[in-house]
Amino acid sequence: MLRPILLVEDNPDDIELTLIALQRTRLANPVVSVRDGAEALDFLRREGAYADRPEENPAVILLDKKLPKVDGHEVLREVRADDRLRRVPVVMLTSSREERDLLRSYDLGVNAYVVKPVEFDDFMAAINDLGVFWAVLNEPPPYSR
Repeated sequence: MLRPILLVEDNPDDIELTLIALQRTRLANPVVSVRDGAEALDFLRREGAYADRPEENPAVILLDKKLPKVDGHEVLREVRADDRLRRVPVVMLTSSREERDLLRSYDLGVNAYVVKPVEFDDFMAAINDLGVFWAVLNEPPPYSR
């Protein structure tokens, strides 16, 4: 069974575009979309509404920085502090070009920091590349599964 891609995004337009772009890559991985940091942590920890989900970790977490309830940096901090999750690849997918946000993300252990392109075709290409790299080409550590 293929591990899911976890998309953590609160903007409905960005969710739709990301899902379209990932479908175009023809990845077989299912995509789970959550709209805030608290829901992301519930999914990852198998709590609340996600208590019965399969035990495997996502192939990659595509994480927005600006989220309601729990922001992306805090989600990243929690993921890296959890022995069961710390090796899951996390890509910060954000509109922030602020150097402090970039540096903080890397200080917290992000695997990649991608600024969302504004142009539709550029956005599609960026998501396609992310999906293929992290879900197909990247070889995750054995204990990230």
